[in-house]
Amino acid sequence: MSKKPYDDREDLEKLRSQWKKIDGIIERQKEWSAAIVRAATAAEIAANIAIRKRFEIESEFSPEFIDSLLIWANGIEGKFNRLIIPAERDEAQRKALRSLKKRAERLNKKRNAIVHRGAFATEREMREFVDLAREIVGALVTPWEPTFKLGGQKLTKGKPTKSAKPVRSTKAKPGKGKS
Repeated sequence: MSKKPYDDREDLEKLRSQWKKIDGIIERQKEWSAAIVRAATAAEIAANIAIRKRFEIESEFSPEFIDSLLIWANGIEGKFNRLIIPAERDEAQRKALRSLKKRAERLNKKRNAIVHRGAFATEREMREFVDLAREIVGALVTPWEPTFKLGGQKLTKGKPTKSAKPVRSTKAKPGKGKS
């Protein structure tokens, strides 16, 4: 039996695939930079999930239109700035999302250094950035998929940061969600 092609998978399946690749990289104990790129990809897929779920519940936009918004937003920073934060009506949640965005920008900066400048990462950096991605993914996905869990374990020691908590979305207006 063959696996479903990656492009035909739902976002949650893509997210799990990215995380499985990260686990494999960690097991092989090499290619730390590749793990960071996968982690940043997982964070962006999590942003896609949060955006899709919000629009599915709170709008009547077609899936094709939502896809066009994701392309237009262009990257995790654009998705936060143009879609995730502006769509949130609760000011406390907007503040939490802005804080989460700063953490995502830090991950994306490291990803861009690897992808665009050929930078390398140490094992320590990989552990730090994979854990950061885990926090971002959890905060974006858990409010929409409460039973979602990533595989693997936390790679660094210390207390979870404030942004590790799921960022709760406000409720959709009655009559606006799909059944």
